[in-house]
This record gives sequence, structure tokens and C-alpha cells, in this order.
Amino acid sequence: MQSESALPKQLLIPMNIEAPNGSKPEPSASQQSARPKLQLKRWQVLSLLPLVLLPVGAIAANKLIGSAASEADLSQTIPVQAVTVEAVDGYAVGRSYSGELVAGRTSDLSFELAGKVVEILVDEGEAVSTGEPLARLDTRSLQAQRQQLVAQRDQAIARLQELEAGPRSQDIAAARAAVADLQNQVDLARLQETRRQSLYERGAISREELDQQTFGTGSLESRLQQAQSTLEELLEGTRTEQVAAQAAAVRQLEAAIAAIDIDLSKSILTAPFNGRVSQRLIDEGAVVSGGQALIKLLEGDTLEARIGVPADVADTLPIGSPQQVTVGDRTIAATVTAQLPEVDPTSRTVTLVLTLQAEASIPVGQTARLSGSETQAAEGFWLPATALVPAEQGLWSVYVAKAEAKAQENGHTVTRRDVEVLHTEGDRVLVRGTLQAGDRAITSGTHRIVPGQAITLISP
Repeated sequence: MQSESALPKQLLIPMNIEAPNGSKPEPSASQQSARPKLQLKRWQVLSLLPLVLLPVGAIAANKLIGSAASEADLSQTIPVQAVTVEAVDGYAVGRSYSGELVAGRTSDLSFELAGKVVEILVDEGEAVSTGEPLARLDTRSLQAQRQQLVAQRDQAIARLQELEAGPRSQDIAAARAAVADLQNQVDLARLQETRRQSLYERGAISREELDQQTFGTGSLESRLQQAQSTLEELLEGTRTEQVAAQAAAVRQLEAAIAAIDIDLSKSILTAPFNGRVSQRLIDEGAVVSGGQALIKLLEGDTLEARIGVPADVADTLPIGSPQQVTVGDRTIAATVTAQLPEVDPTSRTVTLVLTLQAEASIPVGQTARLSGSETQAAEGFWLPATALVPAEQGLWSVYVAKAEAKAQENGHTVTRRDVEVLHTEGDRVLVRGTLQAGDRAITSGTHRIVPGQAITLISP
């Protein structure tokens, strides 16, 4: 029971005192005026006394019970598990970088020539192989041009063969006959001219008749020279210049035919690589211009992941190094094949190109993630999370088994070490504080022990 002096001053209330003769003294005027107030304070005191005395008693009781329990616990040897702590100078932090899964090659296929589309051979989503026809243009006009050029070429070839073979013997014989005939005519004309000259000198004919004979003889001589030249040309054969010129004409026509053949081949749109049709932009019957996209093709054999990473991380991922890329719930082996030379102006990251070793069934455009780790410098000790014990003001402690020199084998006592948590990783934590390398941190049964407790270490 607390003394009156121990009670709060506002709870001390003067009580009425009886007179020696048993009568109550008359209150003074001031007392009479204060009586209602004093009666109110008495009621308050009566209601507050249990609240004041109850915590005091509970605290005292708890101290007595805790002291008895502590003495009982310390006298018992409790089995616990412990691990020997080792100092580390750093830890690895997992990092994940996101990017996009893209096809190795993407192409918007189109015809080089303008024309009418008469056939499209593939549908969206269909797999195609290299060189497979995808669409065709109307080629009737090109076919007609080709036939015309082929006829001209054949004609030029025949002429070339004629020049290379040279003149025929019949032509040479006819030329010789022509020369002989003209030679006879010239001889006769000269004889007649001699006679006319004699007659003119004797006055038998006029000057005009003599001039006509002279002119006729000269004309025959010119025709004789021409026939002789033709004969000599036939005897010498075709000139090499003529053969070369005709051969050039043949080659020119063949080149024109080859150009038509190229245009015909360009009228068939083929797949440049193995892939899958992503989009079909044109249907049959449409008239397209050169370069107008018809089909979008994605390469199916090679998938790439383009992932942005910090520049310092990119330096640790050399070209050719194997990596693991996560796409959805799948982890796929990949190889770093390129590092783009520019830093992205928005994210300030370097883009890595990784070639995936996966089948073509994975759709492109999905999010690809590259996981890695980064080493953080920090001196401390790794402990299981179960070794942590709450301490005051939100801090943590660790119970350490301290060997006793006089104790039996495996006999130890509990010592507290205050620590700071630096990093958590799964079911273990990195701490630093008053721990030392070689301490044996208690990892089980920490809720049953207190500092100074006798314990026995058991194997996990």
C-alpha cells in the first residue's frame, strides 16, 4: 500500500474529522463554499485509485515472474544449431534488362517493274523457303517483245554465217564470165574506134560519129574495170571488218533478249530468305508500280533480342559470349553478336544484339529480358535469416555461442552481437557489426534463449 505522500497531490483530499465529544465541527464559511467542490474530487479519487495502483502492481509482479523464469531458463542447457561466420568483401546484386524480340531480317517485298498482279501464291502466316515464288505479274507484252528480238537475232546470225563462209564458186564463175564478156566488148569497141578514126580522116564520117564511138569505148572500159574489181573481191573473200560488224549486231540482239529475260524473271516475286509471311498487302488484279510493297516477310531461321544495357555493363558482355534470355516463361540460350555504336538518347543505354538459339515458333515482338549481376563492395558476413533477433529501436542482433572453458563438450553460453543488415537475398542476409570472423552464430532456437543461457550445439 502506497503512503499518502506517494499519491499525487491532486488526489490528497482532506477528510472530515469528528470533535472529541463525537460531534462534527462546524465548517467555516470557506469550507462551506468549497464543499461541493471537495465532494466532486473525492468521487474522482475513488474512481482513479484502482487505475493508479493496478499498473504498479502488475509491473512488480511481472518483474518477479520474469526474474524467476530467467533464473530457471539460465539453469537449463538448450540444444541449438549454429554456423561459423566468414567475412566477405562484397556481394552480387541481380539485374534484369528488357528489350524486344525481333526477326534477324525483315523485308517488304515488291516488284521492280510496274504491271498487273495476276497471282499471289502465299497467305499470311505461311512459311516459305529461299527462292520460292510468292507472286507473279502479267508478262504477255514481254513475251511478244522477246519473240521479235529472237527473230532479228536469227536473221543476223544467218548473215554472219554467210560472211564467214565467203563467196560461192558460182558467184566467182559468173564474175569471171562478166569480166570476159566486157573484155571482148572493149576489144571490139577499140577496133571500131580505130576504123572510125581512119574514116574520119578521109572524110567518110563526121566528127560526131567518131565521138560517139570513142565515148562508147570508154564506157565499156569502165564497166570492165568494175567487173574486174568485183571478181578480185570475190577471189579475196569476205573482209574481217564485215564479219566483226555482223557479229556485233548479233551480240546486241542477244543482249536485248537477255534484258527481256531479266524483266521476265523480275515478274516473279521470290523469297530472298527462309521466313514467314507477316503481311499480304496486295491481292490479285491490282496494278502496282515498281517498288510498291506487296508482302512483308520475317526471317524464321534467326531470332534476335535487342536489349538496352548501361554502357559499363555492356563492357562486361563481349561479342561471342553466351547468355541466357528470358522470353515469357521460357529461358533461351543466346549469344552476343553485336553491340550498336550509339547510345540511346532517351534511356542512355547501349543496345546489345543477341542471337537466340530457338525454333521459329516464337512470335517476334515479345519482351525479352537479359539477367545479370553486379558486384557491390561491402564488408560483412552472410547469415541465415533465422539468425536475426530483434533488438531495441528497430535494430537487430545475433546470438553467438561462446565456448566455456569449464563446460562439458559442446557446452557454450549465449552472447549477443549487435548488427546492421546490409542486404537480403532469399533466406540469407548480409550483416556487419560486432561480429568477428570465426564466431558461431546461432541459427535455430533463438526464441528460447537469452544472453548468458547455457546451450549445446547440435549438428543441423
